[in-house]
Amino acid sequence: MPKMMVWKVLHKWLCFKPYKMRLVQAHTPADKVKRHDFCEEMQLKMEENDFMEKLIFCDEATFHISGKVNVHNVHIRGTEQPHAQIEHQRDSPKVNVFCVVSCEKVHGPFFFIEANVTGDSFLDILENWLLPQLNTNYYDYLLQLDGAPPHFHMNVRVLLNHVLQQHWIGCAAKGDNHLLPWPLCSSDLTPCDFFLWGFVKDGIYLPPLPMSLKELHDRITHALQTITADMLYRV
Repeated sequence: MPKMMVWKVLHKWLCFKPYKMRLVQAHTPADKVKRHDFCEEMQLKMEENDFMEKLIFCDEATFHISGKVNVHNVHIRGTEQPHAQIEHQRDSPKVNVFCVVSCEKVHGPFFFIEANVTGDSFLDILENWLLPQLNTNYYDYLLQLDGAPPHFHMNVRVLLNHVLQQHWIGCAAKGDNHLLPWPLCSSDLTPCDFFLWGFVKDGIYLPPLPMSLKELHDRITHALQTITADMLYRV
């Protein structure tokens, strides 16, 4: 290969590009098998007449006054370098929001007082906020939780094993009484990820941007109230 061609190739790969390093758990061949098995199990379950109607999805997201949204597990991958810069405000006031989505309604929002969601705070909303609502509104349901660390907390799984035997989907340990194990490092493609948080973002970050956390709370609540049962059924 000519020297000039070699230099062009090296220059292409050695050019500095801004990036943010993010440490994630390494994928193993066994992870792929678990994902494949989960998909097959879900497809079989979806053939049951009332399975989809029973599914209830839950998730958290962080909204900043500045307009930044962090849903914790969303990755956008491109085939080319975007050559774009995104400016954002550091230490912008934020709010952590928890919502639950069924084919009939959205339960929430629940606003965390804590700056970060922990296993103890998640256990508290399960016991005192979420499960009482679900038990009142649904005769039979299946609760889906993703791989977020608070959802895998030991006390959370103890509660789920006790009150939702064979009626919850999530990351589980040996001996847990769950319906299906949520695969580790999953892409988490649930209605919360591909619909709910994007819909809320489009509804609250209209100019002028919210000036306070109270206004941000009010906009999030209003955006969720505009979601209809027909929209959820189609989602």
